[in-house]
Amino acid sequence: MSPLVWIILIIIVLLVGIYIVIYNGLQKSRVFVDESWSQIDVQLKRRNDLIPNLVETTKGYAKHEKSTLEDVVKLRDQLVNVPQGDHEEAMKLSNQITDSLKSIFALAEAYPDLKANQNFLKLQEELTNTENKIAYSRQLYNSSVASYDQKLLTFPSNLIAKIHGFTKIDYLETPTEEKAVPKVKF
Repeated sequence: MSPLVWIILIIIVLLVGIYIVIYNGLQKSRVFVDESWSQIDVQLKRRNDLIPNLVETTKGYAKHEKSTLEDVVKLRDQLVNVPQGDHEEAMKLSNQITDSLKSIFALAEAYPDLKANQNFLKLQEELTNTENKIAYSRQLYNSSVASYDQKLLTFPSNLIAKIHGFTKIDYLETPTEEKAVPKVKF
């Protein structure tokens, strides 16, 4: 074979190799985004498993706070029934649960016996830790999405992404009410 044929073959092999590396990089990024979401899902399940225990512990002390407890249970049930891929709805309900849990924790201030209950304190600590893990998992998810979306926008991976139908993924956003500046009064 002539040197020109070898050069052409080497160029073709290099281009195919580059194509494969870029395609695999896109696939790995998409898998990492999915894995990051599953970390959020695991923490949401953990929190959902803790909520009934917290509600039962609180019920005996705060009988006239029944609506607060019912709201948490209702939101938990809605979150459990969210379709698997509906990340936006899952996060919306998760944010509402977080707000409701804050209300339950505030009940402890009004009920000294509840505040001293060891089960309540343990559950409160576990839920607080889980909320922190959810926040970290959300950050990881958004970082994964940023890396993936960056590949969709940069050359030459954007060409390969278009050929294979890779699409942009949205970030998890902080709810508007959580962005508001808190009012502090002395």
